[in-house]
Amino acid sequence: MGWKREIGALALAVSTIIAVPAAAADMTAHEAKLYEAAKANNETVTWYVAQHTAETADAIGKAFREAYPGVGANVVRSTAQVAFQRLSQDMRANTAQCDVFSSTDPSHALYLKQEGLLMKYVPENQDKVIEAYRGGDPDGFYHTTQVALVAIAYNTKLVKPEDAPKNWPDLLDPKWKNQVSVSHPGFSGRVGNWVVAMRKLYGWEYFEKLEKNKPQIGRSIVDTVTMLNAGERMVSASSVNSVRPSIARGNPLAIVYPTDGALLMEDPSAILANTKNPNAAKLFMEFLLGVEKSRIAVAAASETMRPEVELPADQPRIGEVKTFKLPLQEVVDGIPEVTEKWRDLFGG
Repeated sequence: MGWKREIGALALAVSTIIAVPAAAADMTAHEAKLYEAAKANNETVTWYVAQHTAETADAIGKAFREAYPGVGANVVRSTAQVAFQRLSQDMRANTAQCDVFSSTDPSHALYLKQEGLLMKYVPENQDKVIEAYRGGDPDGFYHTTQVALVAIAYNTKLVKPEDAPKNWPDLLDPKWKNQVSVSHPGFSGRVGNWVVAMRKLYGWEYFEKLEKNKPQIGRSIVDTVTMLNAGERMVSASSVNSVRPSIARGNPLAIVYPTDGALLMEDPSAILANTKNPNAAKLFMEFLLGVEKSRIAVAAASETMRPEVELPADQPRIGEVKTFKLPLQEVVDGIPEVTEKWRDLFGG
C-alpha cells in the first residue's frame, strides 16, 4: 500500500511539475542558447515515441512546451515497429516529419546511424544521468533516454501468490493453457527483445512449448496488461512500467521478478539528420535526460534516469532484482529472425 500512495502522490504532482515554466536562471548556458535560437526561429519539435504510454508521452510533451514557452512539441506515440515504419515512409517520401525518434528497439537507432540518417549530438545532460544508464552510441549519434524491465505479471483475483510463475519456463506449464498473455515482436520493440532473450536462454523450443498453451497475443506490450485486467488471461510477460501504474489505479495485478532474471532494456533516442528544427530537437534531447522528465516518468511508475529523482520506497531499484540484458548486435540480428519464426508459429 505504501508504494501505491507514493505513486498516487507523484501522479498528482505531475500537474504541478509540468505547470511551472523553467525560468531562464534554471537553464544552463547551453540550454539557454538552444532555447533562444529555437524560439527565434519558431521551431516545433515532432517526437515519434514508443518508450512511454500515450498519457506519459503527452505529459512529457506538455512539460517541454511549458518549460520553454514559444517552442512547440508535437507528440506522436505508437509501438516501436509502427513508429519505425512511419519514419521509413517519411524517408521514402523525402519528407522531414520527425525530429526526435525514441524507440524501444535499439536496432532502429543502429540502422539509422549506419544509413547516415542521424545527427551527431551529445547532450550536456548525458553526464548527469545515473552512471549505469549512460548508454547509447559511442560516436554520439543516439543515447539511452529510458530504461525498462520486462517481467512476469498476474491477476491476483485469479492466481494466488504461491501459485504464480516464478521464472520464465513456468509460463510453459500446461496449467496455464489458454491463460497466458504475450505480445507480438513484429509490433513491439520490448517484445522483440524479450523473444530474442528467451531464445538465447532456452532455445526456440521455448516458443514451441508456449504455443501449446495457446497464448492470447496483442500488439503493444501494454496489451498484455489490458488482458490481465479484463480477466481474459491470468499471467503474462509484461513491461513493469505498464503494470505498476495499473496496480496504482486499483487493478488486481502483481509483479514477479523471475528468478532467472528480468530483461533490462535501454531505450535509445536520436535526432534525425534532416530535421528542420535543430535547436528545438537538441533542447528536447536535453529535456529527455533532464530532471523534470524523470519526475514525470517516475510519477507514471517508470524508472528514473536521474539520481536526483527518487523511486517509491516499495519499487525495487534496478540492481536489487536479478536482471540481464542483450548485447546490441544480438538484438539487431535477432529481431528480424525471431519475428519471421514467430509469424510461422503463431501467425499474425
